[in-house]
Amino acid sequence: MHSHPERPRSGTQLLPMPENGQKVVLAAVSLQAHAFKAMMRYQIETLAFLRHRCEQDMKLADDLISGPDFNDAFEVVSTFLQNAASEYVTEAGKVATLTSRLASEAAGRARKEARTAIEDMAAKTVA
Repeated sequence: MHSHPERPRSGTQLLPMPENGQKVVLAAVSLQAHAFKAMMRYQIETLAFLRHRCEQDMKLADDLISGPDFNDAFEVVSTFLQNAASEYVTEAGKVATLTSRLASEAAGRARKEARTAIEDMAAKTVA
């Protein structure tokens, strides 16, 4: 009553390489998960930096309000700008380091996936 398709006589599978297809899907999902995780690392770093800068902006306003003398205001603003420039440079270095580390991790995962795929193909060729 139920008819099942016969196996092709050539010895090949009915659906070509379902195991490899599953591995490709799993590799794609893994890639997306790692990309999402990397994006979240960038977001955390960026938001932490922006929070700090906003706190410094509020401190600038407080310092300007509390200092009645023009010379005090000039010193407050120049110190603020000097610190801000230094912090932006430091943050750029952190982002560059993070980018380098994430790229290195991605390359390592790609090498591992490629090695696994080659080993699987070699094992099937021998079998």
